[in-house]
Amino acid sequence: MGQKIAGTVYVKADGVQFDSMGNFEVPISKYKRETLRPGKFKEEDLFPYIKGDVAFTRNFPIKKLQDATNMTVTVEFKNGKTYILTGAYIVGEPAHNSDDGKVSLQWDGEEGVWQ
Repeated sequence: MGQKIAGTVYVKADGVQFDSMGNFEVPISKYKRETLRPGKFKEEDLFPYIKGDVAFTRNFPIKKLQDATNMTVTVEFKNGKTYILTGAYIVGEPAHNSDDGKVSLQWDGEEGVWQ
């Protein structure tokens, strides 16, 4: 029997539904580990984030994304998993691409939780 592992994702930021254009990424781990020598490693905290492409629709919430610094962003994946990022804010330099009608966004935040 087949199992859905990819496809349409659903993205909301503070209750505002975005039209996903796909390519969403979230961290699986809270840590980055690097081997120093066999059996010894260092561990660094990773910042929780969500990044992906959304459609630049007529009702795209430009002002909200510019001003908000404490959003809750939720991504629901087709495999049944959901990632919730709290204390979120937009980072980088989001820009509209008129050739494909999308905006690439990245939210960083205080805590990311898988459900």
